[in-house]
Amino acid sequence: MKNVTDSFVFLGHWPSAGSFGFNTDILATNLINLSVVLGVLIFFGKGVLSDLLDNRKQRILNTIRNSEELRGKAIEQLEKARGRLTKVEMDADQFRVNGYSEIEREKLNLINSTYKTLEQFENYKNETIQFEQQKAINQIRQRVFQQALQGALGTLNSCLNNELHLRTINANIGMFGAMNEISD
Repeated sequence: MKNVTDSFVFLGHWPSAGSFGFNTDILATNLINLSVVLGVLIFFGKGVLSDLLDNRKQRILNTIRNSEELRGKAIEQLEKARGRLTKVEMDADQFRVNGYSEIEREKLNLINSTYKTLEQFENYKNETIQFEQQKAINQIRQRVFQQALQGALGTLNSCLNNELHLRTINANIGMFGAMNEISD
């Protein structure tokens, strides 16, 4: 232990160099020592370096192989997706064509239905008009009849005596009852 301590102390007593430059003394530069160290490193480090390079080469090859597999799978999935896209586009075209024909069919059905509804409304309108005309005619007949009856009764009342008057009233009531039965 003392030798190690002495060597450090000995290093501390070296005088510092005064200038910077090249040392051309072969022994002083330890060229032989460096070549021995390099030879030992090459001899013993050759296996380690070779192993490191082989491992790196295997990792690169594995990465390339995995990339090729992934590329193949991606190409396969792309082809499947293209096939599905083509099928979907064909289905969409078919739906579009069917949709247009369905729209035209529905349009014609709607037009026909509208015409039928309009015809029904026209028929209902005509029936309502005929009903209202008949009703108005019947009301006018009843008013004319009532006015004629009142006028006749007025004339009869002024011209008839009580007995004749009662017989005429009874006859008119009978005729009026018969007319109501006919009109109903």
